Amino acid sequence: MQLPAVRVVWLGRAQYAELLALQDCWLRRLQAEPVPKAQEGTEAGALLLCEPAGPVYTAGLRGGLTPEETARLQALGAEVRATGRGGLATFHGPGQLLCHPVLDLRRLGLRLRTHVAALEACAVRLCQLQGLQGARARPPPYTGVWLGGRKICAVGVRCGRHITSHGLALNCSTDLTWFEHIVPCGLVGTGVTSLSEELQRHVTVDEVLPPFLVAFKETYRCTLISEDS
Repeated sequence: MQLPAVRVVWLGRAQYAELLALQDCWLRRLQAEPVPKAQEGTEAGALLLCEPAGPVYTAGLRGGLTPEETARLQALGAEVRATGRGGLATFHGPGQLLCHPVLDLRRLGLRLRTHVAALEACAVRLCQLQGLQGARARPPPYTGVWLGGRKICAVGVRCGRHITSHGLALNCSTDLTWFEHIVPCGLVGTGVTSLSEELQRHVTVDEVLPPFLVAFKETYRCTLISEDS
């Protein structure tokens, strides 16, 4: 049986705006294609990956940042952007793996809720491959992946006409002090952590990218095709 294919686009260290622009290109591309039929070997979309080149705070559809907070965060030297993903405010920056799957879920035979669970499963599997066996997804209202009461991976997606965008942000060697200026994802009384913090060594995005792709391929039951950005 030939599995559906997903194209992998690795931007390296890139501005957040560059990732969003490429995401929009892939969204238009998939939205313009005919409604897919269930068939073997079809292409389901793209997996867009990068490490943010600078600090960015993003707010989701539920808001999370007032104009006063936005001005305060910009004064710290960070970019602030409103996005169309679910959830509240979070942080993206150097040392973080950003993963935006732009996928037609019909071609993968997935529902939106299953897609969100699959993204969490990818991050859990990556943590396990790094030796962190305690990584878990938590029941609603929580999203993402946790090590005890500390969040290591945020998940927020958007879906329209069965096509997904946005995705997950996994802290590898992120400067966690940036999270101190917001209430991440609106969750009071919870902390954030990173692979470097938990493993007590410097873990780069480049190091975790190959095992993450293995986890994605296994979880989504697809083949991956490398493509230049």
